[in-house]
Amino acid sequence: MKYKILIILLVVAISGCKNEGKNNSEIGTEHNHTQSEPKSENKKSLSPHTSEMAMIGDAHIHIDYSSPGVRNRIIFGGLLAYDQVWQAGAHMATWLETNKDLEIDGKVLKAGKYGFFVIPNKEEWTVIFNRNWKQHGKDNYAENDDVLRFKVTPKISEDIKEHLEYKLKKTTENSGTISMSWEKVTIEFPFKVK
Repeated sequence: MKYKILIILLVVAISGCKNEGKNNSEIGTEHNHTQSEPKSENKKSLSPHTSEMAMIGDAHIHIDYSSPGVRNRIIFGGLLAYDQVWQAGAHMATWLETNKDLEIDGKVLKAGKYGFFVIPNKEEWTVIFNRNWKQHGKDNYAENDDVLRFKVTPKISEDIKEHLEYKLKKTTENSGTISMSWEKVTIEFPFKVK
């Protein structure tokens, strides 16, 4: 009788181990599946989110943008049509924030946060600061929300700048330049801290 009970317990234990092994392999499969999902999330973005910041005089200036790549495309006059508003980055509109008033093109940009837009053209670009800084692309862009507009002449290079890049450069104690470069084009304009 002891042997029969022992054999039954042994059979139950072995079949329990086999079922547990199946469950573990099923769990392992599910676990591997969930592990592979973050890999796709961690895949390098084609337009990485980045920013540029600088202290110029008493002004802390911050530019926030997503940086698209050229990827063998014609950008200006191709992917981006001339004479149309562009959010000057990818995804969400690019924005600039300053804690001090800035003088740009003889006009005052009050301390605050602004959407940064441009209208590209072969001959000259229109630079726009718009009070609606939080919008997807240019979906909610409205010209009557513009607080400052001015023209700049683009500089054309033979070299290609693969990813869109903004630069803040200090030129004197209370002044600097803001530049945007992508593909073969750079625009740049000076500002003074008020």
